[in-house]
Amino acid sequence: MSIPLVDRAAAFASRTAIREDDQKYSYSQLLERSEAIARHLLGSRTDLQEARIAFLVPAGFDYACVQWGIWRAGGIAVPLCEKHPLPSMEYVLDDTDAELLLCTEAFAGKLAPLQGRNGLDVLRLENLGEASGPLPEIGPDRRAMILYTSGTTGPPKGVVTTHANITTQITTLVSSWEWEQEDEVLNVLPLHHVHGIVNMLCCALWSGACCRFLPRFEPDAVFEIFTEGEVNVFMAVPTIYYKLIAHYDSLPTSRQKQISEQLRGFRLMVSGSAALPVSVLEQWRDISSHTLLERYGMTEMGMAISNPYRGERRPGHIGQALPGVRIRLADENDLPVPPGEQGEIQVKGDNVFSEYWGKPEATQKAFTSDGWFRTGDMALLDQGSYRILGRNSVDIIKSGGYKISALEIEEVLRTHPAVKDCGVVGLPNVEWGEIIGAAIIPDGAATSSETLVEWLGERLPSYKVPRVYITVEDLPRNVLGKVTKNELKSLFPITGAA
Repeated sequence: MSIPLVDRAAAFASRTAIREDDQKYSYSQLLERSEAIARHLLGSRTDLQEARIAFLVPAGFDYACVQWGIWRAGGIAVPLCEKHPLPSMEYVLDDTDAELLLCTEAFAGKLAPLQGRNGLDVLRLENLGEASGPLPEIGPDRRAMILYTSGTTGPPKGVVTTHANITTQITTLVSSWEWEQEDEVLNVLPLHHVHGIVNMLCCALWSGACCRFLPRFEPDAVFEIFTEGEVNVFMAVPTIYYKLIAHYDSLPTSRQKQISEQLRGFRLMVSGSAALPVSVLEQWRDISSHTLLERYGMTEMGMAISNPYRGERRPGHIGQALPGVRIRLADENDLPVPPGEQGEIQVKGDNVFSEYWGKPEATQKAFTSDGWFRTGDMALLDQGSYRILGRNSVDIIKSGGYKISALEIEEVLRTHPAVKDCGVVGLPNVEWGEIIGAAIIPDGAATSSETLVEWLGERLPSYKVPRVYITVEDLPRNVLGKVTKNELKSLFPITGAA
């Protein structure tokens, strides 16, 4: 058996697969280039036999060709993040024991110090020569990719997905979100994460659609592409929508009307990878006439829960289980919780990863004895739709016997006219276990903590009102815009027994 995603490309040979800058690349060009890369990687071998091949190339045609080339040669693709410092890349290369690092000229200088590290060969994509020979047959259970977790709650772990896992993740979304050949999606996300790789690039290529790339995110450039009238699908993280809204508000009324008119014609707009503030959802709806489709997923499983493509999308909710995915909410003993109670999201399905690379103990801990994947995310089932409460380790604050959702408090705080954005964390405390701290990005002049306490006291139970406040210019985030709560905690003064 070969790779379904690659096999499908022949049916779309003359269609445009990738757009970047002013260049268009067809599916036939993608097949030809990836085959040449695969043959070069093989050399005298007949099969890479799951050798780890790391690569750092710009998002676009080269990226897709390298990814497919590794797969077609029987290797495991290990994409690196161009925004990561060299030590972070070294961690991934050492952890996977990669035998080769492919890069383009743009990154050759940065990666030069890695040449020869633990036998690693750094090879420029531009220097690949001609090669010939057959390509191996790739079974569905063959390991295909290793992506690293964001490391927001601990050291990054390499998530191993098979070709069968990836195919399931793709086909589930293509069906549920009704991907079409005529779609064109604008991809502005880093390609070391499932959001950009699977949800956009792979789903587009499976469907015979076009994936368009922007070298770097710039709000004005995004709006310029939107108003050209060819892009009709957009997916992003909340931070990007926030920045687009801020830029939109700075534009002349005539330009705003032009953008809004074009956005109304989009087929689909999605938000994910972090909790979407209801205020951002409402502002974007005012601009675009679209209620963003919120979904829930992880590196370990792709997407598992989604609001409906057709039907009501409830603000603050992530929707229902996707077809073929089983979801349950469980307590600390991995037992299902009664209806209406919060519990950890646990998942079963063919979309779920196979293992953490080289970490059998971590893999075992990630699953229950009966095979449910423990996500570490807490949620409630509210009128048939799941509502995320946050990560059990950093977003669920345990104070005075209560389990409190930091996300709920953040949502309320963002509605205060003097709060531009905020982050809420639990701070160690001898008396209470944890007390609630709030980091505030002020909108204009900062307001006093006393004023916020009084205001929140009218909207939240007293045990949910933060007791410690700091003012910050920005919140610490990873490359996908997700707030790194452990780093945020370090900004607060030591609270002791206060």
